Amino acid sequence: MSKSVYWIQCGACGGDSMALLGSNDPDLIELPVSAGVEFLWHPTLSNGSEAEHRELLAAIDSGDVPLDILVVEGAVVTGPDGTGRFDQVDGVPRKDLVARLASRAEDVVAAGTCAGFGGVVVDGGVGGTGLQFHREAPGGFLGEEFRAGSGRPVINLPGCPAPPWVVAEALIAVSRGTALTLNEFHMPEEWYGMLVHQGCTRNEYHEFRVEDADFGSPGCLYFHLGCLGPLTYASCNKALWVGRTSRTRAGVPCVGCARPDFPRPYPFFLTRALEGVPLDLPVGVDRAHFMAYKIMAEAAAPERLRSRTTKV
Repeated sequence: MSKSVYWIQCGACGGDSMALLGSNDPDLIELPVSAGVEFLWHPTLSNGSEAEHRELLAAIDSGDVPLDILVVEGAVVTGPDGTGRFDQVDGVPRKDLVARLASRAEDVVAAGTCAGFGGVVVDGGVGGTGLQFHREAPGGFLGEEFRAGSGRPVINLPGCPAPPWVVAEALIAVSRGTALTLNEFHMPEEWYGMLVHQGCTRNEYHEFRVEDADFGSPGCLYFHLGCLGPLTYASCNKALWVGRTSRTRAGVPCVGCARPDFPRPYPFFLTRALEGVPLDLPVGVDRAHFMAYKIMAEAAAPERLRSRTTKV
């Protein structure tokens, strides 16, 4: 029997939905069959009238229509002054609708960094927050102790946008009752258990500290161009976008969009450093060992890497 899904957009750009529309494995036509789900409502895909939408919400509220999976896209807007009236549906604050639906859902999924942690909306002056986190701090809109009907907390699928294959596979896992191992930020280890750095085609340049200060060469983007791949857990270089590429493979630094603290208040394409040593070191590396190792590695870099004549 298909699991029911209600997808709601809160304070968001709609990018997570747009990414899902471009999914190719499975594509959007195959997804309901692959995941065993039925979309009760999606703001982009559904073609029901406003009256039909109101009837659906009333049926969910009464329990006549069960809600298996609630997917929230975008940060919950609570302003001004906690009223939520900056973002309303039929005169009702959307945050109240989120609370009602979450109380009925067997599982709640946060699609994208804004839904999970607040993202760009936190700094928008509208009282934006994530469902169960406010940036890195537990709590958010639903509170730290919230649990859906399944007993699980909100399942966070961060990214700007959330990778469509992650959203699709998460829906498949949840609908089939597959156990998901979540990290401290409620992100499934299956898709957020490795660093973006792992699988990056520029890793050899990184190891020998062959740095690039400008775009267009195959060298490492971490030392000068602000790449957060060594500090961000996501599967971008494990499962490539549309099966072909990733930011770093396209020559663009990772901006850490799956991190709870995204966006950080620093320039995207500039590495903060002190005396040539990045302030934000790769996960698991301490400063003293990093400095000693990189000095030796730079001196031992092969000429084929130093010349780096291949353009990307």
